[in-house]
Amino acid sequence: MRHGKKFNHLSRQTGHRKSMLANMACSLIEHKRINTTVAKAKALKQFVEPLITKSKEDTTHNRRTVFSYLRNKYGVTELFREVAAKVGDRPGGYTRIIKVGNRLGDNADMAMIELVDFNELYNGGKKEEKKAKSRRGGKAKKSDPTSESSETVADDATISPE
Repeated sequence: MRHGKKFNHLSRQTGHRKSMLANMACSLIEHKRINTTVAKAKALKQFVEPLITKSKEDTTHNRRTVFSYLRNKYGVTELFREVAAKVGDRPGGYTRIIKVGNRLGDNADMAMIELVDFNELYNGGKKEEKKAKSRRGGKAKKSDPTSESSETVADDATISPE
C-alpha cells in the first residue's frame, strides 16, 4: 500500500534524490533555465518554489534554511540577490515547465524548466517596468508626446537614405 506517499521518488534513495534536486536547483538559479525530464522538472518545481518564497525576506534564518537545502553558498547568494529582487512582487508561480519533446536515446519526455521573470520573450520584450503611482491616488505625470516625436524626426532627418 502507498498511503500518504505523495511525492515522486524518481527511482532514487533519499540522499541521492535530495542531492540531485539541490544540484538541479542551483543550476536553475545560476542559469535561469535548464533542460531535464518532465518528472524531474515537476519534482524540482516543488523543491525550489518554497525556497524562492523564503528568499523574498532576507534574514539570517531564511539564508540558513535555504542553505540547508541547496548546500551551495554561491547559489544562495545568487538567489537572495538577483532572483529575489525580480520576483519580489510575484505572489507565487516562479517557475514555468515547457515540454520540448522526447529524448533521442531512450524516448523520455523532456521539458525545459525556467524562472518566469527572467524570460524576455514571454514578457513581451519588456524589461522590468514598475508602474508609476501617486500617493494621493491621482494619475502620474506623463511626458509630453509632441516633444518626443520632434526629437525622433530630427534624428531621422540627419540619416541619409541609401
